[in-house]
Amino acid sequence: MKVEFAPINIPLTRRIQTAAVIQWLFSFLLLAQCCWGVFIILLLGNYWFLPVLYALWLYLDWETPQTGGRRSKWVRNWTVWKYFTDYFPIHLIKTSDLDPSHNYLFGFHPHGILVAGAFGNFCTEYTGFKELFPGFTPYLHILPFWFGCPFFRDYALSTGLVSASKKSVSHVLNNDRGGNVAVIVIGGAEESLDAHPGSLTLNILKRRGFIKMALKYGAHLVPVFSFGENELFKQVANPKGSWLRTLQERLRKTVGFTLPLFHARGIFQYTFGLMPYRKPINTVVGKPITVKQNLNATLEEIEQLHQTYLQELSKLFEEHKEKYGIPDHESLIFK
Repeated sequence: MKVEFAPINIPLTRRIQTAAVIQWLFSFLLLAQCCWGVFIILLLGNYWFLPVLYALWLYLDWETPQTGGRRSKWVRNWTVWKYFTDYFPIHLIKTSDLDPSHNYLFGFHPHGILVAGAFGNFCTEYTGFKELFPGFTPYLHILPFWFGCPFFRDYALSTGLVSASKKSVSHVLNNDRGGNVAVIVIGGAEESLDAHPGSLTLNILKRRGFIKMALKYGAHLVPVFSFGENELFKQVANPKGSWLRTLQERLRKTVGFTLPLFHARGIFQYTFGLMPYRKPINTVVGKPITVKQNLNATLEEIEQLHQTYLQELSKLFEEHKEKYGIPDHESLIFK
């Protein structure tokens, strides 16, 4: 295998962008494990009282990820996130005005490998969310188990991440003043297994929980498609029925998440590694679907709204695919 090394005379700005993405990768892949390691080492050493005090704090603070979180304006404005979003780069595109007197539920597609577009757009202040949608506060919902990890949970909360539990989504959408946006990656971990370059497969046909939540609180639905999300990494072939796919799906059913075997480029060379490719991510926010509050929605009403959402998502994709390099004959595949 021939290794293609990066040029020596790369501009300093691009090197800083690379460092910013390394920091982000470390946060996603290793920081939680390191935090557990620090917690255990402290517990077994002379400073055992520190993790004990933290455990008490964790007990008292346990509900925070389900009650709106604890975001930090300072953390969301870290300069490192500017270089992170510029690496790809990540762009947020608005297609319609939203009314800040209402709450909205953004359905984010596709999941990709590490949901870089969702994090860059809704957990940092460097893609213009506040300018595009004044009066709104975005909440990106992730798997609840991340908030059981000491120290890491506080870092995650500071960026605006909150739990994906029903209680958490309910808290965000049940705001009488409006102005809240619950961002849910609809396909979840299962969809990450289909995140191959060029893939347009969305795991959505059996997903109706977000529809029920929108109806329960009268939150308007907004389809969001992130063009380029699946182009950042390559993934080891895992077709349905293969031993790898079977193992990955069994892991997901057992612990709630799965592990795509991905690879891309390296830090000093472009041939192999875990660094994402420099591919643009264009996250297009569609037009809102008006939802009237319905506390006792029938299966027929849920199905009708679900179909409307699928139609609007397809329409959003078809209207913008040519602009972002998708061939005209390609369309979304729902499963």
